[in-house]
Amino acid sequence: MTDPRDEAERIRRAELVLKLRSRGVRDMRLLRAIETIPRSLFVRREHLAVAYADRALPIDCGQTIESPSHIATVTEALGAEEGHVVLEVGCGAGYQTALLSRLAARVIALDRFRGLLKAAEARLQRLGGAENVTFVLADGLQGHAAGAPFDRILISGAVGAPPSALLNQLKPGGVMIAAVGQGRSRRLTRFVKGADGALDETMLGFVAVSPMTPGVAAAL
Repeated sequence: MTDPRDEAERIRRAELVLKLRSRGVRDMRLLRAIETIPRSLFVRREHLAVAYADRALPIDCGQTIESPSHIATVTEALGAEEGHVVLEVGCGAGYQTALLSRLAARVIALDRFRGLLKAAEARLQRLGGAENVTFVLADGLQGHAAGAPFDRILISGAVGAPPSALLNQLKPGGVMIAAVGQGRSRRLTRFVKGADGALDETMLGFVAVSPMTPGVAAAL
């Protein structure tokens, strides 16, 4: 007999996909990943009722899991393909990591909080099928030189300008997504690195995300 809770969960995910499609998300591989990965696994117990609401939610270490529409927008703009190696800077709860694991060949997920990394890795192990993800405790603004160069880089927090260390780790022709600027509202920007190292920039809109913090957290 089917557990009614499982059926309700599937319905909530299907409804989320319909909402995202109505807002312009067209990448079918991404939509399939969203429909099959339970966002409820990545939120706190007290937020289960709003796990699929289009809003950011607090997670441990003073961080947030961004809204489904924001995550879908940046993931679609990133354009990760089956053969790509992706660097995710700031994995947080691991939801976007899980989505990227379904889209790319390999994902290197960085975070400055050991507790978040361990919890995210445990969630992906519970989901299964994420053997292509490596979790690394690191200062995300310095990237992960050992795994470079990367086809795609996704920065989850805001930066004042594109970090030079990350640009140096991006392949020619590669894409980086970052929220750039000062103040509360930042410019969500898609950077494409040319063969000569020059950047082509496309602004995707304005977003309110927390700034990236340098270094590795001494606690948590």
